[in-house]
Amino acid sequence: MSVLSQSTIANRIYFSGVGIHTGTNVNMNILPSSPNSGIIFKRVDLNQNNIVIPSFENVSEATLCTTVSNQFGVKVSTIEHLMAAFLGSGIDNALVELDSQEVPILDGSARDFVKTLKETGLKTSDVPIKLIKINKRIELEEGDKYISLDKSNTTLEIEFEINYQNQLIKNQKNKINVFEDSLEDIYNSRTFCLYEDIEKLKKVGLGKGGSLENAIVVKDDKILNKGGLRNKNEFVNHKILDCMGDLYLVGYRLIGSLKCSHGGHSLTNKLLRKVFSDNRNYSLIEIKGKNLPHSLVNNRHNLKSIA
Repeated sequence: MSVLSQSTIANRIYFSGVGIHTGTNVNMNILPSSPNSGIIFKRVDLNQNNIVIPSFENVSEATLCTTVSNQFGVKVSTIEHLMAAFLGSGIDNALVELDSQEVPILDGSARDFVKTLKETGLKTSDVPIKLIKINKRIELEEGDKYISLDKSNTTLEIEFEINYQNQLIKNQKNKINVFEDSLEDIYNSRTFCLYEDIEKLKKVGLGKGGSLENAIVVKDDKILNKGGLRNKNEFVNHKILDCMGDLYLVGYRLIGSLKCSHGGHSLTNKLLRKVFSDNRNYSLIEIKGKNLPHSLVNNRHNLKSIA
């Protein structure tokens, strides 16, 4: 996060593929966008009311994926991997055009999104970036699920833990620094499910486009996918990837420290709604200057409060 001006992509990017839950083929173009426009989704298969803003306030469904809707009920779903790629790649502004409801799942990870974004490159403006800085600890508990977001001086940290009864997945835990660590293992980690849950998903209208090409399937103590896992913590790393994407629904890069145990899309969204229900919990700040030495994050000569 050394460049403190807002960025978009340098050129148009095209993806196509299947939606993992709808099973529908989708074409998706990502276009450069102007400063302060943010990330915008546009359903080009619809002629009107087709703009959807990926905000935590617009999350209408959070079962196994994140779906955002506008006031007319127009939806865009499974946005979390793409949003994580935008966050990790430093993209503040982009227009995403789709000819169907669901973002293509590709291989079930964010690897291809990040690779293509990197190859395309960024176009940097002269407009300073804005950050959300967490001021105080906010937490939620739901049974054995727990999530909290606390202040951090300089970065975004995510610590995530999962615990499955499955003998292969069991308990996994990992912690990352989004703006400083190599995120290769996070981006490469695929969505996953238990073999015994596949029919349950289809009965409720989900997973129609799922396959061993875009999801890890675990049956008892075996990985059914050829080649096995991409990294030893792929299960929890995918949860971190999802969390990154869901956190970017605040609209800006976030400075804070998140901890989550046994959570997911729904719990993260509930936490964000709680955080932003009281403006004392956070500050929206605008960066002034060309670089951001970590020692200057709290220096008022470099930060201009705008909220």
